[in-house]
Amino acid sequence: MTIFRRIFSLQIIIILILTSIFFSCNQNPLKVNISDVKTNIEVVRFDHELFSIQQNDTLNEIAKLSNKYPNFFNLFTYRIIRIGGIGEQQFPELLMQFINDTMIVNVEELIEKEFADFKTTEKQIVKAFKYYQYHFPEKALPTVYAYVSGFNHSVVTAENIIGVSLDKYLGRDCKYYQQLSTTPQYKILNMHKDKLVADIAYAWGTAEFEDTNSTVNLLDNIIHQGKLMYFVDALLLATHDSLKIGYTTKQLEFCVNNEAQMWNYLVEKKMLFSSDRMDIIRYINDGPSTSSFPQQSPARAAIWIGWQIVRQYMEKYPEITLSELMQNSDYQQILSDSEYFPE
Repeated sequence: MTIFRRIFSLQIIIILILTSIFFSCNQNPLKVNISDVKTNIEVVRFDHELFSIQQNDTLNEIAKLSNKYPNFFNLFTYRIIRIGGIGEQQFPELLMQFINDTMIVNVEELIEKEFADFKTTEKQIVKAFKYYQYHFPEKALPTVYAYVSGFNHSVVTAENIIGVSLDKYLGRDCKYYQQLSTTPQYKILNMHKDKLVADIAYAWGTAEFEDTNSTVNLLDNIIHQGKLMYFVDALLLATHDSLKIGYTTKQLEFCVNNEAQMWNYLVEKKMLFSSDRMDIIRYINDGPSTSSFPQQSPARAAIWIGWQIVRQYMEKYPEITLSELMQNSDYQQILSDSEYFPE
């Protein structure tokens, strides 16, 4: 009986060892410990400060806000609401017209309702950039400014700045979105607050690791975009893939179920090495669907493929850091080393 017990105990030990090896091999390399990352990114509710300007002392109040956030203030007035700079004669009047505009006032009220729990969103942003600082400790953290743009921009970036327009994340049923003739339905599907942090992460990745004329053909473009999506993976570990890329559940299922067919089509039609601008746009630009693929396919399906290529590459080479990946512009090498071949 003792012998059987010893054999049974030995079997249990072997199973535990094998289980440990299995899970360590399949552990997500992006699941890192950020408890020692102490620096917090600053999130500024610029909309609150803008709407707090006292109209009986307008010039002085505007000057205070401009001096408090000089770089973003100029970005906001020149690039986002496009009324020029504080030194221009009509500037105070134009800024107050924007602040007092009936639609802008109503939109700010909607923002207050939709983002009543903005602290939750802020915590998500802070956590994402803790992961960013873990992987890129040498890089400076940006400041995030939340504002009302009059539906002009979702996310803008500049040096050490991320600006996010809260009025672009009021929910798919927001009455103003239906009235905007320039906003197609496929864009409205992603105009909700759960998409905000993913858009910030992607925009910052695009700004920090911009395409420096190294993407010549479709393959280069989809793997470059795949790297950016993997960057989003690294910052948003708990976020579902559908939110990261902006797909519905059905659209994501289409990609998963038709991965091999889409890849084979690109290979057989010799599209991967096409440098034709229209070919590239067809497969990576936003829209209702991906042209050349079935109508039920989501737009940017080739980017989803590039994402899977990069994921497989990083799974095969866990010793490669995120920083090393983002600096690697040898897209053909990434594809070859990934041994990507969906079945």
